[in-house]
Amino acid sequence: MNEPTPNSYTSFDGHRRIVTGSLQANALAVKKARESGTVGPILIFDDATGRSVDVDTRGSDEAVVARLTAAGLSEAKHSSRRDESEPLGPRGRGRPKLGVVPREVTLLPRHWEWLAAQPGGASVALRKLVEEARRANSEKDRVRMAHERAYHFMQAIAGDLPGFEEATRALFANEPLRVRDLIAEWPRDIRDHAMRLALVEELRGSSTDVPAADTKETKR
Repeated sequence: MNEPTPNSYTSFDGHRRIVTGSLQANALAVKKARESGTVGPILIFDDATGRSVDVDTRGSDEAVVARLTAAGLSEAKHSSRRDESEPLGPRGRGRPKLGVVPREVTLLPRHWEWLAAQPGGASVALRKLVEEARRANSEKDRVRMAHERAYHFMQAIAGDLPGFEEATRALFANEPLRVRDLIAEWPRDIRDHAMRLALVEELRGSSTDVPAADTKETKR
């Protein structure tokens, strides 16, 4: 069982997985499923968060792809503008462009006094504190993210399945073997995907479009 990868999505037709891969692959697979008269409901999930996403599948395949491409380009441009960190002016000699993002931080006076006394000032001290906290809590953060993405998926698609509440409690108690046992009787595609999302691994690599398993084996 492979861990989720960045920009990976998974679509479901009821309790049956349709495809795992790029958003474009999922959109086209969902469009085909709807045109075939499936009874649904059909949902597309972001594997990085476990949350469902809305995709407009109206029109031709080319129209669907064009909308997704345009939306992706728009988001990329927006992110680029949001991440601009410094004005277009001369910088001090040897000063690197760090890519920092200015935002408001609210602290008590004693906190500002302490930060101002640190080498490099408040900004440098805050960046160092954040980096140290990231390193110290990286494993805890990965566990939390895995629990949250699995929970969001399970809540959206398996909330009425037997053992759901017990399984979510075991999930947040970090008891994966108990989660596996509690959802053993769930439809196979839902069970397998929930456990895949619950894996405590860093998201890495690139997504690969993976067709759904034989529908004859999807439900127990």
